[in-house]
Amino acid sequence: MDFGICVASHINDIDYVVRAEELGYSHAWLADSQMLWSDCYATLAIAASRTNHIRLGTGVAISGTRPAPVTAASIATINAIAPNRTFLGVGAGNTALRVMGQPPQRIKEFDRYLETLSPLLKGEESILDTPDGPTAIRHIMPDKGFVNFDDPIPLYISGFGPRSLGLAGKYGNGAVLGMPKNPTMMNKIWGMIETGAEHDIDRDDYYTTALTTIVVLNPGEAVDSDRVKAECGAMAMAGIHYAYEQVRNFGKEPTGALSYVWDDYKTMIESYPEDRRHQRIHAGHNCWVIPEEEQFLTPEVLQSSSLIGTKEQLIDLLASLDDAGLDQVMILPNFDTRFDVLERVARDIVPAFN
Repeated sequence: MDFGICVASHINDIDYVVRAEELGYSHAWLADSQMLWSDCYATLAIAASRTNHIRLGTGVAISGTRPAPVTAASIATINAIAPNRTFLGVGAGNTALRVMGQPPQRIKEFDRYLETLSPLLKGEESILDTPDGPTAIRHIMPDKGFVNFDDPIPLYISGFGPRSLGLAGKYGNGAVLGMPKNPTMMNKIWGMIETGAEHDIDRDDYYTTALTTIVVLNPGEAVDSDRVKAECGAMAMAGIHYAYEQVRNFGKEPTGALSYVWDDYKTMIESYPEDRRHQRIHAGHNCWVIPEEEQFLTPEVLQSSSLIGTKEQLIDLLASLDDAGLDQVMILPNFDTRFDVLERVARDIVPAFN
């Protein structure tokens, strides 16, 4: 199993990627949310110039904020700086669009986007839907180092349900997943990917990555200690933010861990004006916890989104997921404790899988 980092793109935080490379992390996935963080491609370009072998890409690029040709040219530019270590992760935009008050792309639109994007990543001609009708497009000046389509750009597609995971099977070289909690869940994910591909996938050639964060407990430490919250609380709250958006879209309230805090969270968030609420829902997104949201970080909520356990427990779980076909775990800790988590996971967990 590989270990990567997911990065809230920060133009002045390249040292984090550099340190991850030094510690042996395999991938750095730079997130793409225009109204949250720095531009991911500008940040990737600087990271590419300061690293040598860590793989670099988007984690994930958002289909609804950039036309497919723009995305293809952007990542091919990074590929000109970091050949043979550039990849493209792409998703429909659960946060990036919602923080601007817009819904993510619908599956049908996402399908068409990926159909247009896939040939472009190889420097081939594709068809772009425009207001005036379908138009044939390709990068007409790929030589002289403007972009690099000669070295492959793996396409990893984000999916959380049967239809999006199906598209990952149909178009992708791999998939970006929510964190499966056990091998049975991973096997179900494989089934959805292969259903979309409409054939059995060679799992040795198809690359799966799950987003979470990892907290290694000290002896006798509680799963909701102040340190644990400081390392993974933002990931837990991002799960609640996502659940609220799902309820607004589909009307089905959450079950399990989130159900116990749901009424209080809903009362709190709905005290904000409806016409500005989209700006408040994702405040602190995957970086820090807003003080009034600390109350929602119960042990159950923390464990629902992050891997928390002793060194031995975590290694056993990850080994079972490795056997089930999960190729990588990428971690996204709280912003202020990101280096602490980076070092601890590299010391306690990564060596077991080398």
